[in-house]
Amino acid sequence: MSEKIILVDDDSNILTSVSLALKSEGWSVETYNDGEQGLIALQRNNPDIAILDIKMPKLDGMEVLKKLRISSNIPVIFLTSKDDEIDEALGLRMGADDYITKPFSQKLLVERIRAVLRRSSLKNSDVSDKVIQRNNLYLDPDRHLCKWKDLEVKLTVTEFLILNSLAFRPGLVKSRDQLIDTAYGETIYVDDRTIDSHIKRMRRKFRFFDKTFDHIETLYGVGYRYKDE
Repeated sequence: MSEKIILVDDDSNILTSVSLALKSEGWSVETYNDGEQGLIALQRNNPDIAILDIKMPKLDGMEVLKKLRISSNIPVIFLTSKDDEIDEALGLRMGADDYITKPFSQKLLVERIRAVLRRSSLKNSDVSDKVIQRNNLYLDPDRHLCKWKDLEVKLTVTEFLILNSLAFRPGLVKSRDQLIDTAYGETIYVDDRTIDSHIKRMRRKFRFFDKTFDHIETLYGVGYRYKDE
């Protein structure tokens, strides 16, 4: 069964050309030209991945993502314009899994989609595919379930992979480059700040339930590690 992709962009040329390219890869593709209709489709149809333009009528990509994250951890790739560096960082903090800057090659987009889909299946040698229990932390990759003190913490695919990698070997320092390889694969280039944004968002999620949470440690100039209790 082919993976289902929902593409939302107000540019009809992008909808046509990108959907054709994605279908040629064997994926099932649905297209929508505004955020409002796109959000309805995402909530109803539960695709394997969503590709969202940031600047759209009715609901922009940020608003769609914010509403989507209330109930869903569907992987999301943002399409951003060349001058939207602030939007890229904000999108990652809000829970996007990746972004790609316009204009982009269809080959690059296909590679990014494959990378996110690989991450969503957790088929990576640097993470555990078994349940991890670290005192108050519980991670179940098969169910994409994260709990802290028996309360569910909703993580995106990328956040789950990063935390899984850190918690798999508590105390071991992972550099940003190692975490990028874990979450994105060795063939995808992303900036170091991408990992920083994911880490900050994870900390906020855990501190929503536990204000004293401090188990994801930053070692400045080196990387991150999970500190067990």
